Amino acid sequence: MRIWWNRLKEFFHYKDLLKHLVMRDLKLKYRRSILGYFWSVLDPLLSMIVMTIVFSAMFQRNIVNFPVYLFCGQLLFNFMKISTAQAMHSINVNGALIKKAYVPKYIFTFSKVVSTLIDLLFNLVALIFIMFITRAKFSIYNLLFPFVLLQIFGFSLGLGLFLAQANVFFKDVQHIYNAVMMAWMYLTPIFYPIESLPQTVRFAILYFNPMYYYTKQFRDIFYIGTFPQWEYVIAGCIAAIVMLVFGTGMFLKNQDRFILHI
Repeated sequence: MRIWWNRLKEFFHYKDLLKHLVMRDLKLKYRRSILGYFWSVLDPLLSMIVMTIVFSAMFQRNIVNFPVYLFCGQLLFNFMKISTAQAMHSINVNGALIKKAYVPKYIFTFSKVVSTLIDLLFNLVALIFIMFITRAKFSIYNLLFPFVLLQIFGFSLGLGLFLAQANVFFKDVQHIYNAVMMAWMYLTPIFYPIESLPQTVRFAILYFNPMYYYTKQFRDIFYIGTFPQWEYVIAGCIAAIVMLVFGTGMFLKNQDRFILHI
């Protein structure tokens, strides 16, 4: 217990460094963009329009207000995908700094997930805009979105920590990651209803795909306008805690050997 308390104090000791790393990531992302931070709203809107046009012919007949349905799933999956992709490279990219001075190595991974979370908050403006344009029903339950974001943040951070330490030792992880993410996206009901799937595939998604727990809660809040179903809330919390504990454990176990491989 004392070890974790000391690590927590160390984390707060380096909070200024964390803030600097997050601000650096955000500034670098929009440094040469004419639209600046407005692009965080415009980019997901354009992607949503393209995907709506592509998939509406196949699925819109069964889904009321397809743009909001699509965007709720797309928003969360993109956050998980982008945050873990950046986290995966966080140790190798900062190798020079890690070799020169002592810095808690998890700070670099943590900052990547935090900066992507800030991007996600900008993207929520686009979701509200879409809901307004499509005349979707706003509800008091919309205000519950931070609870879902907290779950997916914990899950993505845990997965990001695991990928970051694995990528130090096995460079093929980044190539495997791309293939896994593509399969994962199609196995998550983002642009189709889960009811359209065969029973066996539906069973696998319901019990082995954590991203469905988060997209389902998010849709309950914004798309349906109701309190999320408790079974998905519980499943999402368990998945986040398990992944965070596993990823953190693997990272801390192997971090002392990073210096030999970066």
